[in-house]
Amino acid sequence: MKNFIAHTDDVRKEMLNQISCTDIDGLFKQIPVKFKDFNIGNPLSEMETQRQVKSLARKNKTEYACFIGGGVYNKFIPACVNYVAQRFEFLTAYTPYQPEVSQGTLQVIYEYQTMISRLTGMDIANASMYDAGSACAEAVLMAHRIARGKKNTALISNKLNPEYKEVVKTYCWAQNIEIEWFDELPEKCEDYCCVLIQNPDYYGEIREITKLDTILIVCADLSALSILKPPSEADIVVGDIQPLGISMEFGGPHAGYMACKEAYMRQMPGRLVGRTVDADGNTAYTLTIQTREQHIKREKATSNICSNQSLIALSATLYLSLVGEKGFKQTGMLCAQNAHKLSQELAKKGIPTLNKTFFNEFVIKVNDADEFLAKLKENNILGGIKLDKNRVLVCATEMNTEEEINDYINTL
Repeated sequence: MKNFIAHTDDVRKEMLNQISCTDIDGLFKQIPVKFKDFNIGNPLSEMETQRQVKSLARKNKTEYACFIGGGVYNKFIPACVNYVAQRFEFLTAYTPYQPEVSQGTLQVIYEYQTMISRLTGMDIANASMYDAGSACAEAVLMAHRIARGKKNTALISNKLNPEYKEVVKTYCWAQNIEIEWFDELPEKCEDYCCVLIQNPDYYGEIREITKLDTILIVCADLSALSILKPPSEADIVVGDIQPLGISMEFGGPHAGYMACKEAYMRQMPGRLVGRTVDADGNTAYTLTIQTREQHIKREKATSNICSNQSLIALSATLYLSLVGEKGFKQTGMLCAQNAHKLSQELAKKGIPTLNKTFFNEFVIKVNDADEFLAKLKENNILGGIKLDKNRVLVCATEMNTEEEINDYINTL
């Protein structure tokens, strides 16, 4: 077993020298010193612990009117979503490699893929990604593979979500892919392996999407696609499924989605579920394409992504099934109506909106962003995201009532 031990004695000695320790015992002697004054009180029973935790929880302030977006949104979630998703048949980390015992999970993933394809106007979708940031990054790597290394630079919008930017930069750095950032898209893009834009962008602006002379990747808000035209001119569409019945949960866990034209199907990372018939002629579901290094030769793998967010994809599928096409459009209309009403009322107060067109997020210009947001928070309103000293990103969803919008305005 010695061959499987990661560190040799010499390596361990070198690591200890770097932190001024002579041996392993010297390293671990520091732990009691750090924690000797850590007062956690006397042991408690389970019942006493529950009382203590509830007492601490009451100190949290949760009854805020939320006008924060920027990638995570306060959306209505039907009670049935979590009730079904938390059933023991679904609440498992088991990967559905054996279709004969995984038909329920496989069918849900298949339905999820179908729904994402319809929403995005793409031919095919995979079983979900880790989050929108990794979906954007994987899409760039996918486009680079499609270009077969002949084009080594990706052209990416400066108006992409800042968190997604950081993930993309890390992925591209590791793969030696160059990035050029742009504010206005050039007329010709044929020298780039891909163009990545967000629509609506991070600042809420809706952009017109046209076919390009290279791979076009669109990071699209699925909520906006309830009333906006699907980005069918794109080659790859990615984004986050958090708006589809997933709670905010302090920023996660969420899930990303990826869909593309059929021609690029075999370059998609992750896994896809397909529908077929079994030996008796009955409908059956199975994992069809798994282009990852656990299944094929490593040098031919499209990604080292090992799994997908099945449980969250299940929640999204349940959400779309429950609200239906009509309800999904109604939700989108409510988001847009609330946002535009708030924007109009702010304008009457002398606070202009900087966007030309927007769905449910927009940027306002204020005298002092810190003072503006602090005043709202004093009145139990989370007013938006500070972009800089004079700009705030504001969001409204179907959860914002007329009373909350009026309180926002009257507070100012």
